[in-house]
Amino acid sequence: MKFRLAEDPFIVLSERAFIQKFRLTKVLVLNLINELRPYLEPPSRKSALSIERKVLTALRFFASGSYQQDIGENRASSVSQPSVSKCITEVCNAFNMPTIFNKYVKFPSTLNELNHLRQEFTNEYGIPGVIGIVDCTHVAIVPPQTNGPCPEHIYVNRKNYHSINVQLICDSNMGILNVNAKYPGSTHDSYIWRRSNVSSVMEKMHDEGMRSYYLLGDSGYALKPWLLTPLHNPDPSTPEGRYNEWICKTRSLIERTNGLLKMRFRCLLKHRVLHYHPIKASKIINACVVLHNICIKNNVPEPVHEVTNEVDLGMYPTEENNLNVQQVNHTLMAGRRMQRQIIENYFT
Repeated sequence: MKFRLAEDPFIVLSERAFIQKFRLTKVLVLNLINELRPYLEPPSRKSALSIERKVLTALRFFASGSYQQDIGENRASSVSQPSVSKCITEVCNAFNMPTIFNKYVKFPSTLNELNHLRQEFTNEYGIPGVIGIVDCTHVAIVPPQTNGPCPEHIYVNRKNYHSINVQLICDSNMGILNVNAKYPGSTHDSYIWRRSNVSSVMEKMHDEGMRSYYLLGDSGYALKPWLLTPLHNPDPSTPEGRYNEWICKTRSLIERTNGLLKMRFRCLLKHRVLHYHPIKASKIINACVVLHNICIKNNVPEPVHEVTNEVDLGMYPTEENNLNVQQVNHTLMAGRRMQRQIIENYFT
């Protein structure tokens, strides 16, 4: 078999073609290589892949979602399929190191950060208090082994394919503040939220008197004073209807964020399917979120030439459930009072 030498994409590709292939600019990739270098194994022999080649190979996989032909035979890679798989594993592990991951994906931890997020949402959507929007999306995976630590059937979602149900929280610029990619596809969105660190943080903030900060969620979540949801089927011409219109308009941001994440990093699309164990698939999702935030922060152009639909994105239409008609409790009552206060202040 005849192998060709890999070309240097930093030299042979224009900036536009480089972004299309690797999603980041040349400068951003060079910076990323230097940042990941301490966590990647250096080449041990002359023929081993360089750190630069490992990062570029992994980036191309994230962008395309296919590695057998598109990456392994790509002129910028020219490596075998097993080598590509090793590159993806090594680079994903580096992205998931706390020093890297927590630098780029972090929920606000100071009052200044909270106020900055709230002000940006207020400037864009008019109603003060919102600091983020929460929702879940499904990332398809191959069926896990039946003899693994988790039963295979729990990864089957209600659309009857295997997936990881990924919780995302976005800011007003479509940056991702928090990601939880640990739960199998059969897990309900509200269950993931109740067991998330952010849920505990928001409840603690409320208990300590910080009651002018809240997230927005769809009707699949239980109403709380720190997590506002739509009202059930109000008349559009009423203040309650205008409140729902505002929630729906603002919440569309998380759907656009999810769409952009999957358009940029097509390995997350439903029809691509991650061919990895769920733990490794979760690491790939986290790596893509880090890269997404780097793109958002540095205003990297969106991949507008690539079109996806709702099925590709692993999104489901919002459904009403019984969470908002559960037995009355104190937090539910507080959430209703918060809804009423917003309606009276801004929509009457």
